[in-house]
Amino acid sequence: MATKALRPMSWFKRFAAATRGATAVEFGFVALPFITLVFGVLELGLVFLVSTTLENATDAVSRKIRTGEFQNGGGSRASFAAAICGEMNWLGSDCASKVHLDVRKFTNFSDVSTHVNDPGNNPTKPADASKPTGPKVFDDTKTQFIAGGPGDIVLIRVYYEWSLITPILNQGLETLSGGKRLISTAATFRNEPYAS
Repeated sequence: MATKALRPMSWFKRFAAATRGATAVEFGFVALPFITLVFGVLELGLVFLVSTTLENATDAVSRKIRTGEFQNGGGSRASFAAAICGEMNWLGSDCASKVHLDVRKFTNFSDVSTHVNDPGNNPTKPADASKPTGPKVFDDTKTQFIAGGPGDIVLIRVYYEWSLITPILNQGLETLSGGKRLISTAATFRNEPYAS
């Protein structure tokens, strides 16, 4: 009878002393956090890559507004968005549905600062701020598209909805509902005194 009681104890001692498969067990403990970390670094790198690409595209295309080429050529919101997407062609054909524009003219630079710091003029806020639990969506009704004329001060803000890939990390990077991050850039300048 005593030998039957000792049998589970001896099995436990043999199990605790066994080293075969220890590497597989240790890898099992470390693999999930390691893979999560790797995907997190890749996701963050992609967000920075899109941000840099968006900034470069905005700088290149906004030059056409600054010199008057855009206004004299009869440009529109759609053509400006198409030009931005043309500079970011590696993102694919759905760029036009993900890019948002806010282009405004001002008479002096202090008005630009006042406008930017006013939360009521911020299209990145949820559509209905009275419902904090509601979906966070981009509010296009708060945007304008006025390229201005010669000598006008222009503020260009370009926003891009980037769909996040890593589901676990969405909570840290998500700024819009549906696992999306809103990436933005801005440019402010005085239009050149071009002939209209």
